[in-house]
Amino acid sequence: MSDALLHEISEYCRQSGIAESTFGRLAVNDGKLVGRMRQGGRVTSETADRLRAFMAQKPDATAAAVDGRAAAAALSPVLLSTQAAGDGRNFRFYDNRQKYLLFVTTCSEKWVVAQRIGMELANLHPRPPALRLFDAGIGDGSVLARTMRAMHSRFPTMPFYIVGKEISLEDVRLALEKMPDRLYEHPATVLVITNMYYAEAPWLTPASVSAATSLVWHDVPLVGGTAHDFEEQINELQPFLTEHWRVREGRSGALVYEKPVVLVIYRDDHKFLLDQVRPRRGYGQGDFDLVIASQPYRARASVEFKAARVVAPLARSLAAGGRLIAIHSHGDDPGLEIIQRIWPGENPFTTDRHALLRATKAVLGGAGRSLNFGAHSDARSLFRYDMHTLPSEIGDRIGTSTLFAAWNAAVYVAQIEDQRLSDAIASGVYLEATREVLRRHGGLWFWDESYVISRRRDAR
Repeated sequence: MSDALLHEISEYCRQSGIAESTFGRLAVNDGKLVGRMRQGGRVTSETADRLRAFMAQKPDATAAAVDGRAAAAALSPVLLSTQAAGDGRNFRFYDNRQKYLLFVTTCSEKWVVAQRIGMELANLHPRPPALRLFDAGIGDGSVLARTMRAMHSRFPTMPFYIVGKEISLEDVRLALEKMPDRLYEHPATVLVITNMYYAEAPWLTPASVSAATSLVWHDVPLVGGTAHDFEEQINELQPFLTEHWRVREGRSGALVYEKPVVLVIYRDDHKFLLDQVRPRRGYGQGDFDLVIASQPYRARASVEFKAARVVAPLARSLAAGGRLIAIHSHGDDPGLEIIQRIWPGENPFTTDRHALLRATKAVLGGAGRSLNFGAHSDARSLFRYDMHTLPSEIGDRIGTSTLFAAWNAAVYVAQIEDQRLSDAIASGVYLEATREVLRRHGGLWFWDESYVISRRRDAR
């Protein structure tokens, strides 16, 4: 079947004038699919049906969609979107892979956030059988991997139970790429990745009966003793991820899972030791020692939504003595200055930590009596991260690539919609505004804001 299907794909791409990687992204959100097939990789019958259904469309329509994206990219490389052909909706800030990845690689936020989280490790008092961590949005895995290194340094012999929530297939792939070394250095680790909602993921239990009946639970005991061994077995999960890690647009416009998935990864040579740590289907348990919530909600969302749908469920998952460290963008920095030069008065950062903690207390009611809500001082709660630049880059002449990176970082953090970005780019004023701010401040930086919710150690 694979050879015949490859021939069909090759012919379709030739007629459409698109690359095979583009075909994979458009058809099944997997740019590497065709390459793996050429190396002997197999696809499920369901994936083959999706590929043929996509090819049943007129090639001209696909080519037109790709040409449209190329035109947008010519205006600004950071605006290229990975949305499916024919889908005209604006991507939310975290749906646009190019904006996100460029921001991650040109700014130090992931490093600085991991350092801030590492400060909380000194306050943890884990109980047997493991130190339990929940990451409420693993993204590309940079923060989680750095946190796991810090955990190993502080608790080198303690078993780890780590659950990460992530709905994005591409982010799951990027995060898993960083895990072989972590599993090698700290073999007593159970790593769980799930796409469930905030109110479900800590307990690995879907809220509805229909979702529970469609739950996909996959245990992966890794064999071997080297990081290379583990990497090869994790890479073999790609067809599973492609088939099951799917999303759709919900009634509110947000992305939701098609079916809940739980992926459990651990080393087979430590299976006996981790028997009491590994989760079992149908027996979910929260009780986390540390919960990480780094940028878990849109800045423009209402304070009521943030408190009820994100922060309160995560606070409920804390064990006695557990700590929730939450981080979001603060504004009042050169990045926001760039935005306000284009859109005067624009300020998406309207909810500070004080308002959010008050709203969370109200949502939790009596359930929050055993919790401490730590807003802390600005000196402790606010921290800065920078865009990576060389001293020689900021001067009388600033390179176009530096301006593009700074503009991308500013609009990504401020969560500006693609339609407004297109209008700003068409006017041509955005580069000059970015250049003026970089010169004025000698670079670009942003402020993040953190707060801590902890459960008392004597809580029952």
